[in-house]
Amino acid sequence: MDPTSIFSLAEYAGGTLSGDAGDLLVSRISKDTRSLAPGDVYLALHGENFDGNQFVDEAVRRGAVAAILDSTPVKNLPEGFPVIRVDRTHDALHRIAACWRDELDLKVVGVTGSSGKTSTKELTAAVLAVRYQVTKTEGNLNNHIGVPLTILNANRSDQIAVWEMGMSQPGEIAPLAALTRPHIGIITNIGVAHIEFFKNQDAIASEKAELLRALDATGVAIIPEADDFAGYLADQTTARVVRAGIGAGDVWADDVVLHADGSRFSLHGCGSSCDARLTVPGEHMIRNAVLAVAAGIESGLSLEECAEGLAMARLTAGRLQQHDVRGVRIIDDTYNANPDSVEAALATLANACTSGRAIAVLGKMGELGTYETVGYQRVATAAAKHAEILITVGEETSFLARAARDAGCRDVSETRDPLEAARLLRTIARSGDVVLVKGSRSARMEQVVGGFKN
Repeated sequence: MDPTSIFSLAEYAGGTLSGDAGDLLVSRISKDTRSLAPGDVYLALHGENFDGNQFVDEAVRRGAVAAILDSTPVKNLPEGFPVIRVDRTHDALHRIAACWRDELDLKVVGVTGSSGKTSTKELTAAVLAVRYQVTKTEGNLNNHIGVPLTILNANRSDQIAVWEMGMSQPGEIAPLAALTRPHIGIITNIGVAHIEFFKNQDAIASEKAELLRALDATGVAIIPEADDFAGYLADQTTARVVRAGIGAGDVWADDVVLHADGSRFSLHGCGSSCDARLTVPGEHMIRNAVLAVAAGIESGLSLEECAEGLAMARLTAGRLQQHDVRGVRIIDDTYNANPDSVEAALATLANACTSGRAIAVLGKMGELGTYETVGYQRVATAAAKHAEILITVGEETSFLARAARDAGCRDVSETRDPLEAARLLRTIARSGDVVLVKGSRSARMEQVVGGFKN
């Protein structure tokens, strides 16, 4: 956010300002004292397990110049400390973000989907950055708190925003789309992530399609050509539809060559073709890449400029990052997991393994609900196909281990926690092997990577 008067901020928030504000200008709102920097405005949010009002004194000590608080009394505030009082701080955050969005004259690319959202967001931002000043979602700040904070990170000088929108419950995408007001909407895929909270996959598709319904007739909906729900998604919008995929679509890739460190392929679109490459492995990453290229073309870039952006793209931590540890290649895909993303990662493992053994270390997958048995059976079948050795982590994966053995995986070991898995991996992995480590966030699978490295 560009420097903004504290009086304007209070007006945006719909609150009442008290204290000695003077001519104070602010440019950042922080909800977390651990990342708060001097000069920030502290926002005291409430959650099921926390009360932000309890940390106001810590925010002041760390250099907060003002705070946005509700009516809850707060002790020990410095005399004259500027405070914006509101009814609900969460609502105030959304009001501030909506007002700041009004100030921004930029094109917005919205990204959602069951998996691949963050990777597609990063690839799209890299493509668009070849020509434009781009602001993007940092990490995965993609929910009802992260999206408004992401909007507030944008400046008037930015030309294009690439904003990710996630959901875990019904009814979450529509308000985020209304807040961001996208011109281009990208759906990465329709899978089974968070299916515990939805009736079925059709309900997930309907929720994701809220992004496309938010587009007006001048907008562009970019959808995956090969997805089972592609036709349904195309019918949910009045915007122009662009399909992207491998081997087919309005924008497509072919002549794919996969290797351990990435891929090479040909790009096609708008009557043109060019060679392209990615520095991250996996065919599913090429599918994400062509979605990004479609957004680039719709934003005025040439196919060659899009390819240049893809070559420069780097993904965030825990997403197919590779480490060489004592001759063992570790594929760190620990950020999160669902059946679709695990199957894709296992295929990537098989393609990356050219000399040694393919070893999969898999933790639990969350929020599957009644789909859990089917989901783990899918992963077990893929593990038997692509991995020579399987290590499961945690009691929740006991069915996965049994199903993998039944599917023909002959070397399966069960461990209680990530550290035990790391110790086992140290005893069996040898130079030339490739190891995939993946699981849901709550499985803490990054401890497997750290334990093996150290």
